[in-house]
Amino acid sequence: MKKVFVGSLPPSTTEESLQTLFSQYGKVRSIKLVKDLFSGNCKGFGFLEMEGHEARAAIAGLDGKSFEGNLIKVKFEEEKKGFKGGRR
Repeated sequence: MKKVFVGSLPPSTTEESLQTLFSQYGKVRSIKLVKDLFSGNCKGFGFLEMEGHEARAAIAGLDGKSFEGNLIKVKFEEEKKGFKGGRR
């Protein structure tokens, strides 16, 4: 299972619209769309989980493509280096 980052999403984006967009490349296991706490609109990015080969196909097919008027960024999620978590 691979986690995929999707960025430059328009505020109108929903889990359903991402499901429809990515399902042409394979089964989407989970979607986490980051939303504004007050408005409920998409903050411009989210994460999906797909099988490795399906995730690679989705990245190749969708990165830089137009989605609801925005050119989206699609790539594997990058691990944060040197981040231990918690407060100082």
